[in-house]
Amino acid sequence: MGISKALGPAHEVDLPGGRIRYHDTGSGAPVVFVHGLLVNADLWRKVVPGLVATGHRCLTPDWPLGAHSIPVPDADLTPTGLADLIAAFLERLDLDDVTVVANDSGGALTQILLARNRSRIGRVVLTPSDTYEAFLPALLAPLQWLARIPGSMRPLTAAMRIRAVQRLPIAFGWVVKHGQPNEIADSYLLPSRNSGAIRKDLRRFLKGIDGKYTVEAAQHFPDIDIPVLLAWATEDKVFKLSSAQRVERELPNATLRQIDDAYTFVSEDQPELLTEMIVEFTRLHATP
Repeated sequence: MGISKALGPAHEVDLPGGRIRYHDTGSGAPVVFVHGLLVNADLWRKVVPGLVATGHRCLTPDWPLGAHSIPVPDADLTPTGLADLIAAFLERLDLDDVTVVANDSGGALTQILLARNRSRIGRVVLTPSDTYEAFLPALLAPLQWLARIPGSMRPLTAAMRIRAVQRLPIAFGWVVKHGQPNEIADSYLLPSRNSGAIRKDLRRFLKGIDGKYTVEAAQHFPDIDIPVLLAWATEDKVFKLSSAQRVERELPNATLRQIDDAYTFVSEDQPELLTEMIVEFTRLHATP
């Protein structure tokens, strides 16, 4: 949906199975963002301006993970299908030497992408994300079972309109430490509340999630030698720091940087620090 002007003008691109809306601003080395479940490009609104100011082109798609505005009924929304959709986006826009910045289930999709097709990727920043067997994490696992029930998404999304419910752990309570504006929560939640087609996309994505995909991706970690920055929240309640430490051990060219006073959405809680880390990382690993 991408309501923030900080993300730049909105565009649309046709990809296999459907059309994706994305925002594009700045010039220079490309940075492509991959958000997770039930959020959209607005997750990155506080990070994009700082990256643009340091000479980056920032592309923030609304991936079809439940907070998108264009239904994709013919798209493959399995984890591998979505990883291939990200690869198709990079190819369609002819982006090379890309820095991919990912969060939450978008981080899981990025790991799968690295195992399948990393030809256009120069470096990766993983903020708190699903890893290994925890895709989805235990806290959100009931959503997968709920998705198996026809019609289950409508009452779920209707309940999320209540602000108090939004602050619960199963919603945003354990992913945003310092809260987020109501208009941003609405940006995330209104598409699935207002559109049956979006709810169907959301349900298909949830039904397809399985830890086997991230476990298989992790088996390729020893062969992935591109630079990876793990910018992880020390207080994260959903994606523990220990999982990032394990990823750092298994990826040959990974570096773990810790972010205090934040939960999963570090781009919301500590955007300036995350921006600084990304800029430093891209400069350190710039292509000659």
